[in-house]
Amino acid sequence: MNQVVLATGNAGKIKEMSEILQPLGWGVKPQFEFFEGEADETGLSFIENAILKARFACEQTGLPAIADDSGIEVSALQGRPGIYSARYAGAKASDEENLQKLLADMDEVPSCMRQASYYCAMVFCRHAADPTPLIGLGRWKGEIGHEPKGDGGFGYDPIFVLPEFGKTAAEISKEEKNSVSHRAQALNALVEQIKELGHY
Repeated sequence: MNQVVLATGNAGKIKEMSEILQPLGWGVKPQFEFFEGEADETGLSFIENAILKARFACEQTGLPAIADDSGIEVSALQGRPGIYSARYAGAKASDEENLQKLLADMDEVPSCMRQASYYCAMVFCRHAADPTPLIGLGRWKGEIGHEPKGDGGFGYDPIFVLPEFGKTAAEISKEEKNSVSHRAQALNALVEQIKELGHY
């Protein structure tokens, strides 16, 4: 079985990524089973931060690693929260605090101007010095709702409205989310590249 480290401590991400990778015959282990601490996310883009996290996990474990950096970009806020989505309300902010800050910032924005996208950059590094990390990208379009709805998912899902479903990302099923989400798009694109190049 192919072993890979998921370079994240986010339980929601681990669950989503494992559900996609495990049926493909991959042995998936989260980084907290090997080490504590996080990579310094000093990049200015989702891709840069994902590469930093994947290299760090490779260094710590000696195993191949997959890392993602993802977040939500809101048109009316000039792309914020963007790469700061996980700490929008502060360095130690909870999902609920981040969500409430975004709702507050959008308070005066009319329904016709609440477009947003979830973005995800997913990176696979064979080892810490991998000169050609593989990159998969995903984008999930939606809108920012006026109030949280649903108890599934995590992060901004309860206020991320999906016009094609007429629901938020927190109201659709796990199976639906894993087929269309930004993370699913990016991970599936990454897996296809790995298969094509025969790296794994």
